Amino acid sequence: MTRSLSDLLASRRMCRDFSPEPISSDILDPVLAAAFAGPRAGNTHGIHLVVLEDAECARYWDVTLPEERRSGFRWPGLLRAPVLAVVVVDVEAYVRRYGESDKVGSGLGSSAEAWAVPYWFVDAGSAAMAVLLAAEAAGLGALWFALFDHEAAVAEEFGVPAGFRAVGTLALGRRAPGPSEASRSATRGRPDPLEFLHRGGWA
Repeated sequence: MTRSLSDLLASRRMCRDFSPEPISSDILDPVLAAAFAGPRAGNTHGIHLVVLEDAECARYWDVTLPEERRSGFRWPGLLRAPVLAVVVVDVEAYVRRYGESDKVGSGLGSSAEAWAVPYWFVDAGSAAMAVLLAAEAAGLGALWFALFDHEAAVAEEFGVPAGFRAVGTLALGRRAPGPSEASRSATRGRPDPLEFLHRGGWA
């Protein structure tokens, strides 16, 4: 049964408790491909996914959550996720694109510092959201989380080229059976969207 976008948005929740069962490529690949269907500034081809499975996931956690820290980790079920996809952006691809003839007038092709808003991060967020919705549509659990101070270590471990930015990680897999503990953030609830709409100006 095809689910509507409004249904997917309403039902989507971050998952932090996964079953370890692997995800077949016929299910996983379309979910990952959704990352490349979102908007891109200048149609720049600067979004990449470093997809990790099995032992590669263990390497990721060894870098970001060493064994000595795991006993007190609040979300042990997260470490069972069978797939991790690190969202990586090629900053220079955006600079090069905006140096091309149809974009050079913007002045954004001179350097990354010329961008008041670094749209590679905006596009990375769009890519992540597309994957989250595709995972929900496929019946998978998903979590989008930051790398914080582990970005350089993850990039080095998995060979991300210099100058590229590892923005965050998507965990994907089937939700573990049974109830799962909600995050502290989830207890804040979701406000009425109309409170945040400013029609005709900020009023």
